[in-house]
Amino acid sequence: MNEFKYSYNNKRYHTLDYFYKNKFNSKVFKVSLNGNFTCPNIDGTVGYGGCIYCSQTGSGEFAGNKNDDITTQFFKIKNMMLKKWPQAKYIGYFQARTNTYAPVAKLKELYEPILRQEDVIGLNIATRADSITDECLEYLTELNKRTFLTIELGLQTANEKTAKFINRCHTLECFENMVTKLRKKNINVVVHIINGLPYETKEDMLQTVKYLNTLDIQGIKIHMLSITKNTTLEKIYKKNPFKILTKDEYIDIVINQLELLRPEIVIHRITGDPKLEDLIEPHWLIKKFCILNDIDKEMKKRNTYQGKKLNK
Repeated sequence: MNEFKYSYNNKRYHTLDYFYKNKFNSKVFKVSLNGNFTCPNIDGTVGYGGCIYCSQTGSGEFAGNKNDDITTQFFKIKNMMLKKWPQAKYIGYFQARTNTYAPVAKLKELYEPILRQEDVIGLNIATRADSITDECLEYLTELNKRTFLTIELGLQTANEKTAKFINRCHTLECFENMVTKLRKKNINVVVHIINGLPYETKEDMLQTVKYLNTLDIQGIKIHMLSITKNTTLEKIYKKNPFKILTKDEYIDIVINQLELLRPEIVIHRITGDPKLEDLIEPHWLIKKFCILNDIDKEMKKRNTYQGKKLNK
């Protein structure tokens, strides 16, 4: 018998695999796509250079090739997944950079062909809180009525001082307002956060989760800061090295964060997986499955689970 709710394999947090299987009665995969978008803090609308940790691909290292049309990207990745799970269903994941930062007509050219593909049951769209216009929100509302739509918002931290340092270029108020707007339209919201941002303390990282726990969000992605080649963060780190979390520190912080989260919030990601050839620090991030296993072992050792400290 499974001891923990929201898990089929006795993980002590609300797994994405459980969520999808419970909702769709099927294995579900995200097909990562690159719509060749930019960002308002790259093109000068609100800033230049992008967030300091952002890679040349804008977090699209494992997305499709932007030089292929969107349908070609979809089939190239889907066909690889089919070999392992021939009965799976698919979610089109617009991952790289800010995927609502274009006129609605352009968004339709990218989103609609994916929705027409067999066994596609939804879209995940990664974007920024300052990059969903009223017209776009209207289109997303309509999409949400005919497919399983999830909007992913990059918050990274609730600390405004850190947000300025990483060049996020929008405020906490802006973020919160967009979460409210999306939820009024009954659109699912998943939030990205990053542990180990320069000069943040453990309490800062826990505070970000405490803040998110007060909002109507449906999921969270927890990342470890990775310093990769050809980023502003690389230059900052080489000039003035700051503390990098050890693997044990990261695991401890993640477990503490999980303990503070409402159990119904789905954990979409619990660590990152940067490309080996681009990674400068931390090297322990390379062994993703070791980190996942160590989190499981430590949670069992502590006899803890998601939401345990929610009311303490």
